[in-house]
Amino acid sequence: MEEEFLFDFSDDAQRSVERYEEMIRNEDQYFFDAQAFENIIDYYIDKSDPVKALQVIEYALNQHPYAAVFLVKQAQLFFVTDQTERAFLALQKAEMLEASEAEIYILRGNIYNSLERYSEALDNFQIALGFAETTDEILLQIAYVYQNMLDYEQAIVYIKQSLEQNMENKDGLYELAFCYDILDKQEESIQFYQEYIDNDPYSYAAWYNLANSYHKLDLFEKAIDAYDYAILIKDNFASAYYNKGNALVQLDRYAEAIEVYKQTFEYEPPNADTYCAIGECYEKLEHMDEARAYYKKSVKMDHKMADAWFGIGVTLNFEERYFESLHFYRKALELDGENPDFWFAMADAYYKLGQIEQSIEAYYKVLEFNPVDIEAWLDFSTVLYEQGRLLEASETILDGIKNNPDAAELYYRMVAYLFALGEKNDALAYLETALVTDPDKHYILFEYLPQLQDNGSIIEVINRYVK
Repeated sequence: MEEEFLFDFSDDAQRSVERYEEMIRNEDQYFFDAQAFENIIDYYIDKSDPVKALQVIEYALNQHPYAAVFLVKQAQLFFVTDQTERAFLALQKAEMLEASEAEIYILRGNIYNSLERYSEALDNFQIALGFAETTDEILLQIAYVYQNMLDYEQAIVYIKQSLEQNMENKDGLYELAFCYDILDKQEESIQFYQEYIDNDPYSYAAWYNLANSYHKLDLFEKAIDAYDYAILIKDNFASAYYNKGNALVQLDRYAEAIEVYKQTFEYEPPNADTYCAIGECYEKLEHMDEARAYYKKSVKMDHKMADAWFGIGVTLNFEERYFESLHFYRKALELDGENPDFWFAMADAYYKLGQIEQSIEAYYKVLEFNPVDIEAWLDFSTVLYEQGRLLEASETILDGIKNNPDAAELYYRMVAYLFALGEKNDALAYLETALVTDPDKHYILFEYLPQLQDNGSIIEVINRYVK
C-alpha cells in the first residue's frame, strides 16, 4: 500500500519541485496543495517541458478535481502543443467549474484568434472584460484581433483604451505605432505621442515611437532629437541608437552615424545589419578599405546578407577592380535576384569591361524590376547609342517615356536621338513637350550633344519657353 504524505510548499517553489521529483522517483503518492502544484507546473513550463507539465496537471486534477486553474493551464499547454480540440474541451470543463474565471475566456479568445475565427474570439474577450479585475491586456488582445482582420482603425481604438488604463504598457505603444504606420497616419501618430509624453515625459518607448514617426516623414533632425531623449531615459536602448544612426545617414552625416552604430555594440551583440550599415557609411566617405572590412564582417555573420555582398562589389568597383566586383554582385543577386540596384551595378561593370551584350542583358533586368528608374533608361540608351544602334536607343527612350511620362530628361534625350536619326520634325515636337514638362532642364540636351547648341531650329523653340 502506497504511503501518503502531506507537503505544503507553496512558499517554496523549488522545494515543491524537488519533492515532486522525489515522489516520481520513489513511485510514492504525496499530497500537494493547489499552490504547490501551480509552482511545479510553472517550473516545467519555464523549462519548456510541456510533457512534464501536463503530467503534473494530471496529478493535480486527481488531487484537486474542482480547481479550474489546472484545467486552464492544461488548455494552455494543449494549445501550444497543437492539440486544439483538447484545449477547447479543457476550457469547457473549467467553465463548468468556475464560469466567472476571466482566464478561461481570454485563452479561448486567443485560440479562436489563431484559428482566424475572429468573431468568436471577440465574443470571448468581451466576456472576459466583464469578469477581469484589470482589463488593459484584454483590450490589447482585442486590438490584435482587429489587426488580424486588417481593421487597423478599430485596433487603434482598443489600444488607446488599453493605454488609458496602463500607460506603462510598452507593447501597446509599439502596436499603436505599427497601426499608424500601416495607415500612413504619421501626423496623427506624432500628435498622440506628443500628448502621451506630456503626461509621461520619461517614457522611453513613447519618445522612440515619436522619433520613428518623425523619421518616416523625413523630419530627420526632429527624429534625432527624439531618439536622444529615448537614449537619455534608457541608455542601453540599442534600437534607438541604431535608428538614430539611420537618421544621421539620411542627413549625410556618415562619420557621426558610424559612431552611433558602434554604440549599439555596448548594449547588444554585434549583428550583420549593423556591420553592413557601418560599411555603407565608410563607403559613402570613400574609405573603401574600412567599408570592405565591415561588409566582410557582415557576410561572415550572415551569409545571406545580400546588401553586404553588394557593398563589397561597390568598393571594388570604386577601385576600378571591375572584374572582381562582378563576383560579389553575383553573390548578391543569388540572394535577391529581383533587386534592380544589383542589376544596375552589374550592367555598369560589364560595360566598363567592354562586355556590351552582357551589359545590355543586365539593363533589361534593371528596367524589368524598376521601370521608373530614369537614370537606368538614360544609361541603357547611351550604351546602345555608342554601339551605333540609334534606332534601338530611341525605342528604349520611348519605352522609358511610356513608363515615366513626366520625366523631362527622357524627352530631351529623345530629341537628341531623333536629330541623330535625321528626324528633325519629330525631334522638335519632342523638344516642345520637354520644355512644357520642365524648361529649366533644357541644358541636358546640350550636355549630351553639344553640337545642337548651333542648331537654329532648336534655339528658336527653346527661346519661346526660356527667357
